Amino acid sequence: IRNYQAKHFSFNVDGGRCETCKGEGEVTIEMQFMADVHLECETCKGKRFKKEVLEVTFGDKNIDDILNLTIDDAIAFFESTEQTKIKNKLQPLQDVGLGYVTLGQSSSTLSGGEAQRIKLASFLGKGSKKDNTLFIFDEPTSGLDVITAENIIKLIRDCKDQGKTVIFSSHIMSEVDLLCDEL
Repeated sequence: IRNYQAKHFSFNVDGGRCETCKGEGEVTIEMQFMADVHLECETCKGKRFKKEVLEVTFGDKNIDDILNLTIDDAIAFFESTEQTKIKNKLQPLQDVGLGYVTLGQSSSTLSGGEAQRIKLASFLGKGSKKDNTLFIFDEPTSGLDVITAENIIKLIRDCKDQGKTVIFSSHIMSEVDLLCDEL
Protein backbone atom coordinates (compact mmCIF):
# COMPACT_ATOMS: atom_id res chain seq x y z
CA ILE A 1 0.00 0.00 0.00
CA ARG A 2 2.83 2.40 0.86
CA ASN A 3 5.10 1.16 -1.95
CA TYR A 4 7.83 0.25 0.51
CA GLN A 5 10.78 -1.74 -0.73
CA ALA A 6 13.22 -3.96 1.16
CA LYS A 7 15.45 -0.93 1.83
CA HIS A 8 12.72 0.60 3.99
CA PHE A 9 13.19 -2.25 6.47
CA SER A 10 16.97 -1.89 6.74
CA PHE A 11 18.59 0.51 9.17
CA ASN A 12 21.77 0.43 7.08
CA VAL A 13 20.51 2.53 4.15
CA ASP A 14 18.34 5.57 3.53
CA GLY A 15 14.67 4.83 3.20
CA GLY A 16 13.11 3.59 6.39
CA ARG A 17 15.83 4.23 8.92
CA CYS A 18 15.61 7.09 11.38
CA GLU A 19 17.48 9.98 9.82
CA THR A 20 18.27 11.61 13.17
CA CYS A 21 20.47 8.73 14.33
CA LYS A 22 21.10 7.18 10.87
CA GLY A 23 19.68 3.87 12.09
CA GLU A 24 21.99 3.59 15.10
CA GLY A 25 19.25 3.98 17.72
CA GLU A 26 21.45 6.40 19.59
CA VAL A 27 23.15 9.72 19.05
CA THR A 28 26.72 10.43 20.07
CA ILE A 29 27.65 13.67 21.75
CA GLU A 30 31.34 14.32 21.35
CA MET A 31 32.93 15.65 24.49
CA GLN A 32 36.06 17.63 23.93
CA PHE A 33 38.18 16.33 26.82
CA MET A 34 36.08 13.42 28.01
CA ALA A 35 34.69 10.18 26.61
CA ASP A 36 31.87 10.60 24.11
CA VAL A 37 28.36 10.29 25.49
CA HIS A 38 25.84 7.97 23.78
CA LEU A 39 22.16 8.79 24.27
CA GLU A 40 19.05 7.02 23.03
CA CYS A 41 17.72 8.77 19.93
CA GLU A 42 14.77 10.97 20.90
CA THR A 43 13.18 10.66 17.46
CA CYS A 44 12.96 6.85 17.18
CA LYS A 45 13.36 6.02 20.90
CA GLY A 46 16.17 3.58 20.05
CA LYS A 47 14.13 1.61 17.50
CA ARG A 48 16.29 2.79 14.54
CA PHE A 49 13.38 3.17 12.07
CA LYS A 50 11.00 5.92 11.03
CA LYS A 51 7.61 5.95 12.72
CA GLU A 52 5.88 5.19 9.41
CA VAL A 53 7.92 2.00 8.93
CA LEU A 54 7.25 0.87 12.50
CA GLU A 55 3.51 1.13 11.76
CA VAL A 56 3.84 -1.77 9.30
CA THR A 57 3.27 -5.09 11.03
CA PHE A 58 3.38 -8.76 10.18
CA GLY A 59 1.75 -11.16 12.61
CA ASP A 60 1.32 -8.28 15.09
CA LYS A 61 5.05 -7.51 15.03
CA ASN A 62 6.84 -4.56 13.45
CA ILE A 63 10.40 -4.69 12.13
CA ASP A 64 11.86 -3.65 15.49
CA ASP A 65 9.95 -6.41 17.28
CA ILE A 66 11.17 -8.98 14.74
CA LEU A 67 14.80 -7.84 14.92
CA ASN A 68 14.67 -8.21 18.71
CA LEU A 69 13.55 -11.85 18.50
CA THR A 70 16.10 -14.52 19.32
CA ILE A 71 16.74 -17.12 16.62
CA ASP A 72 14.72 -19.63 18.66
CA ASP A 73 11.78 -17.22 19.01
CA ALA A 74 12.01 -16.16 15.36
CA ILE A 75 11.83 -19.78 14.18
CA ALA A 76 8.72 -20.31 16.32
CA PHE A 77 7.19 -17.03 15.09
CA PHE A 78 7.80 -17.70 11.40
CA GLU A 79 6.61 -21.27 11.78
CA SER A 80 3.38 -20.05 13.40
CA THR A 81 2.85 -17.57 10.55
CA GLU A 82 3.55 -20.32 7.97
CA GLN A 83 6.67 -18.61 6.63
CA THR A 84 8.54 -21.86 6.02
CA LYS A 85 11.17 -20.31 3.75
CA ILE A 86 12.29 -17.84 6.44
CA LYS A 87 12.16 -20.53 9.14
CA ASN A 88 14.35 -22.80 7.00
CA LYS A 89 16.90 -19.99 6.50
CA LEU A 90 17.16 -19.53 10.27
CA GLN A 91 17.29 -23.24 11.15
CA PRO A 92 21.06 -23.69 10.56
CA LEU A 93 21.74 -20.94 13.13
CA GLN A 94 19.73 -22.87 15.70
CA ASP A 95 21.44 -26.10 14.64
CA VAL A 96 24.87 -24.67 15.51
CA GLY A 97 23.66 -23.55 18.95
CA LEU A 98 23.05 -19.85 18.26
CA GLY A 99 19.36 -19.83 19.17
CA TYR A 100 19.98 -17.17 21.84
CA VAL A 101 21.36 -14.57 19.36
CA THR A 102 18.88 -11.90 18.25
CA LEU A 103 18.16 -11.29 14.58
CA GLY A 104 19.26 -7.65 14.78
CA GLN A 105 22.33 -8.24 16.93
CA SER A 106 25.42 -6.45 15.72
CA SER A 107 28.15 -8.78 14.47
CA SER A 108 30.68 -6.74 16.49
CA THR A 109 29.10 -8.11 19.69
CA LEU A 110 29.71 -11.75 18.76
CA SER A 111 32.56 -13.80 20.18
CA GLY A 112 35.06 -15.43 17.83
CA GLY A 113 33.40 -18.83 18.34
CA GLU A 114 29.96 -17.40 17.60
CA ALA A 115 31.25 -15.79 14.42
CA GLN A 116 32.75 -19.12 13.33
CA ARG A 117 29.45 -20.90 13.96
CA ILE A 118 27.63 -18.27 11.89
CA LYS A 119 30.00 -19.04 9.02
CA LEU A 120 29.27 -22.74 9.40
CA ALA A 121 25.52 -22.06 9.52
CA SER A 122 25.82 -19.92 6.39
CA PHE A 123 27.44 -22.79 4.52
CA LEU A 124 24.92 -25.31 5.82
CA GLY A 125 22.06 -23.02 4.80
CA LYS A 126 23.32 -22.88 1.24
CA GLY A 127 23.33 -26.65 0.96
CA SER A 128 26.34 -26.78 -1.35
CA LYS A 129 26.43 -29.85 -3.59
CA LYS A 130 30.11 -29.52 -4.46
CA ASP A 131 32.29 -32.45 -3.43
CA ASN A 132 35.50 -30.43 -3.36
CA THR A 133 34.68 -28.56 -0.15
CA LEU A 134 37.24 -28.50 2.65
CA PHE A 135 36.35 -27.76 6.26
CA ILE A 136 39.04 -27.11 8.85
CA PHE A 137 37.78 -27.20 12.44
CA ASP A 138 40.16 -26.24 15.24
CA GLU A 139 38.66 -27.26 18.58
CA PRO A 140 35.10 -26.39 17.40
CA THR A 141 33.44 -27.48 20.64
CA SER A 142 35.79 -25.64 22.99
CA GLY A 143 33.82 -23.77 25.64
CA LEU A 144 30.42 -25.07 24.52
CA ASP A 145 27.83 -26.76 26.67
CA VAL A 146 27.38 -30.52 26.14
CA ILE A 147 24.22 -30.30 24.00
CA THR A 148 25.63 -27.63 21.67
CA ALA A 149 28.90 -29.55 21.39
CA GLU A 150 26.98 -32.70 20.43
CA ASN A 151 25.07 -30.74 17.78
CA ILE A 152 28.31 -29.35 16.34
CA ILE A 153 29.81 -32.86 16.20
CA LYS A 154 26.67 -34.11 14.43
CA LEU A 155 26.88 -31.28 11.87
CA ILE A 156 30.57 -32.00 11.23
CA ARG A 157 29.74 -35.70 10.87
CA ASP A 158 26.97 -34.79 8.38
CA CYS A 159 29.48 -32.77 6.32
CA LYS A 160 31.85 -35.75 6.31
CA ASP A 161 29.03 -38.14 5.36
CA GLN A 162 28.11 -35.84 2.45
CA GLY A 163 31.59 -36.37 1.03
CA LYS A 164 33.15 -33.12 2.22
CA THR A 165 36.76 -33.19 3.33
CA VAL A 166 37.01 -32.48 7.05
CA ILE A 167 40.15 -31.70 9.03
CA PHE A 168 39.36 -31.69 12.72
CA SER A 169 41.53 -31.07 15.77
CA SER A 170 40.45 -31.80 19.31
CA HIS A 171 41.94 -32.80 22.61
CA ILE A 172 38.74 -34.65 23.48
CA MET A 173 39.25 -38.19 22.26
CA SER A 174 35.55 -39.09 22.47
CA GLU A 175 34.89 -36.41 19.83
CA VAL A 176 37.63 -37.78 17.63
CA ASP A 177 36.15 -41.28 17.99
CA LEU A 178 32.73 -40.00 16.92
CA LEU A 179 34.16 -38.44 13.77
CA CYS A 180 36.70 -41.02 12.69
CA ASP A 181 35.68 -44.38 11.31
CA GLU A 182 39.26 -45.61 11.27
CA LEU A 183 42.50 -44.32 12.67
